[in-house]
Amino acid sequence: MDFDTPQAEAWIRAIAAAVEKDQSRLTELDSAIGDGDHGSNLNRGFAAVLTTLDGLRPDSPGAVLTKTGTTLISKVGGASGPLYGKAFRAIGAALPGPADPAALAEALSAGLDAIRLLGKADPGDKTIVDAWTPAVAAFRATAATGAPLPEAATAAAEAAEQGARATTPLQARKGRASYLGERSIGHQDPGATSTALIFRTLATTLTP
Repeated sequence: MDFDTPQAEAWIRAIAAAVEKDQSRLTELDSAIGDGDHGSNLNRGFAAVLTTLDGLRPDSPGAVLTKTGTTLISKVGGASGPLYGKAFRAIGAALPGPADPAALAEALSAGLDAIRLLGKADPGDKTIVDAWTPAVAAFRATAATGAPLPEAATAAAEAAEQGARATTPLQARKGRASYLGERSIGHQDPGATSTALIFRTLATTLTP
């Protein structure tokens, strides 16, 4: 099974539903160490993405994801819009057609590269990167064994969730949370949490 256009659209719609469901939790996490708008911003952005997709006739998974990224950049405030927008545009650019597990792993890695280039963050800085990095590593390692897409995506989701939880004891070194210094310790990063949500929805979308 390859990652194709209907699956790409199903993934984005699943993200939108999950963000809507979890926006209060994401906002609560962001209220502790950020501006308190992460959940509401993402919900507004993905609602706009759904409207865009309703009028789109994409011919590739890349077209779905590139349009998703462009919409997020234009509709979401704060740091999350540009970061996730650039990530989805990079993933989309790497997927001109249906992708096998290895190709999707490289596309997700391109998304991580885009996030790191824009945000200048490294693992351990208490950001999106702390969940996206282990997710890509797990996806790539699982795909390299010849495992099918659902298995690779599930491994990535589990790694992302573990990475998000691991941000709790960290002191933030990037973003708004870094202004708090040691007071940022003890709070799970909202961006890493939404990244875990994104990878979990990929796993559920690809699992029959």
